[in-house]
Amino acid sequence: MIVYLHGFNSAPSSHKARTMAAYMEGRGLGHAFSCPELPYDPAKAIALLDAMPQFHPGKKATLVGSSLGGFYATWLAEKHECRAVLIQPAIVPHIGLEQYIGPQSNLYTGATYELTANHLASLRALYKEKVDPERYLLLLETGDEVLDYREAVRKYEGARMVIRDGGDHTLQSFPEHLPRILAFAGLI
Repeated sequence: MIVYLHGFNSAPSSHKARTMAAYMEGRGLGHAFSCPELPYDPAKAIALLDAMPQFHPGKKATLVGSSLGGFYATWLAEKHECRAVLIQPAIVPHIGLEQYIGPQSNLYTGATYELTANHLASLRALYKEKVDPERYLLLLETGDEVLDYREAVRKYEGARMVIRDGGDHTLQSFPEHLPRILAFAGLI
């Protein structure tokens, strides 16, 4: 099972989520894909994810997390000892999102909400200082205009990484990584 976790102000209708769902469906693996809509409140998002049946004892999901979804995937991977593919992951969103405190609008759903200091405190509480690099595959592009890819390289030192020159925060090379993701998850 692959659980895709979208990023900040994103949704299951994002380009990467739809691309991955279509790719898996085309290979007869649609049943092994899930992409929940994450609440904007980090505490509610992690509670929703942590309660998913894919994390019940004896089950192992592979997480695919983009940006803030990569941050959530790290917390889940460490707690449940599962694998995670991180796409341009947010390393310290409790710091990086400070500039966005205030009114927000989801890019895909149009839903509006207020990002607060309490949300950032919830993110800080989820921060994992140390990670087991064996659990991770990182997909990075150096041209990310939102997050510095080098922070991820440092944080996940020793993990499998694919780093492409150029690109941007959306990971322009995402479609070519799909076979690698499925292989990492043990689905092909």
